[in-house]
Amino acid sequence: MQTLLRDIGAISEVEYYGRVKSLQGLLLEIAGPVNQMSVGSRIRISDGLARDIVCEIVGFRQGRALAMPYGMLNGVRMGVRAVIEPGEAAVRPSRAWLGRVVNAYGEPIDGKGALPSGPVNYPFRNAPPPAHQRARVGAPVDLGVKVLNTFVTCCRGQRMGIFAGSGVGKSVLLSMLARNTSCDVSVVGLIGERGREVQEFIEDNLGVEGLARSVIVVATSDEAALLRRQAAYLTMTLAEYFRDQGDDVLCMIDSVTRFAMAQREIGLSGGEPPTTRGYTPTVFSELPQLLERAGPGIGKGSITGLFTILVEGDDHNEPIADAVRGILDGHIVMERAIAERGRYPSINVLKSVSRTMPDCLSKEQQQIVVEARALLATFGDMEELIRLGAYRAGSSEEVDKAIFYNPMLEAFLSQAKGEAVSLEDGFAELARILKVNGPEYEAVKGNSQ
Repeated sequence: MQTLLRDIGAISEVEYYGRVKSLQGLLLEIAGPVNQMSVGSRIRISDGLARDIVCEIVGFRQGRALAMPYGMLNGVRMGVRAVIEPGEAAVRPSRAWLGRVVNAYGEPIDGKGALPSGPVNYPFRNAPPPAHQRARVGAPVDLGVKVLNTFVTCCRGQRMGIFAGSGVGKSVLLSMLARNTSCDVSVVGLIGERGREVQEFIEDNLGVEGLARSVIVVATSDEAALLRRQAAYLTMTLAEYFRDQGDDVLCMIDSVTRFAMAQREIGLSGGEPPTTRGYTPTVFSELPQLLERAGPGIGKGSITGLFTILVEGDDHNEPIADAVRGILDGHIVMERAIAERGRYPSINVLKSVSRTMPDCLSKEQQQIVVEARALLATFGDMEELIRLGAYRAGSSEEVDKAIFYNPMLEAFLSQAKGEAVSLEDGFAELARILKVNGPEYEAVKGNSQ
């Protein structure tokens, strides 16, 4: 009843509307009471149409409002009414949303019926908690993937980027994280995803167990740029709701690059000047506003963010990757060459960094990781010579040791899609491989001598 009364109280006594005066591409010019409009507010075109078309104000020009649609503009005519919708765009999530799949509006698209609404409005665009009031990152979070748990340890409330080209296993890695994580809730945003892959991700990769404690937000690549952008905002909004309930949330967005492309499309349509690779200035201002919403909250809950970045042409220094790397608390690099060798997840641990890792591990765990990284780095430096047969055994003790341990380390770095390895088990397995001081290697070395 309180929710109903709040809705009734929010209804405006006066309806303001303008008229469509120009349409070019996806950009409409609205004439009318522009003093009642603001950037980000919504208008609804419904005069004589078979369906309502919701648009968003993206700017102003020569006394007229510039708007972009959330859908197709078929049937729009000159002079049709454009009604200004009062209030802020928001959604009312509840715990009943767990196990459901929604679109960018927060409407169910899984055929399981209506979604119960919660009592509180959560705006799509929200400011992060004040920096001086936020808690610090917590203890290491168990992601269920041993290469990440050991070499790129992630803490509760940390934000990490997964940088990869197309077709190297990002979606499969995200499904493993959603299914195996020790966090209470997973919120997954599929932004600009291929339509045919959505069901595959939910049914084959995520599975019933992973879906039961997850909320999936979907905006496919054929949907309007505003919807793709809003899907990313909704993903963060839902994560904020569960964080405010005291949950530790794992928030995953695939991908931030498609969010940036949607914002680029919006900016160019609004007349912004293109900069590097055609990206508009608002792209680089929207990225931190989205990504900074993840992290520790003021109270008990936290949002651990894992965001994929689709690097164009496998260039890890392209503008979006470079900008996001400076915002986040670490980066996970997936490489096509490793995937082509058949090792999954195809993570290059030598190029991956977690900025909170040194402070969250014990001295014994740090020693294990440092030794394993040194062995992998030594083998990587000499790999071409070793494979060509140009290296002679016994020339370098460090290289001989790296060659001995490399097959075991490569086997450790791989993990099947349906397999889950805890944080403690991952470090224990890596310690068994290294034997701390390598007595097995010393025995092999002694026999060879």
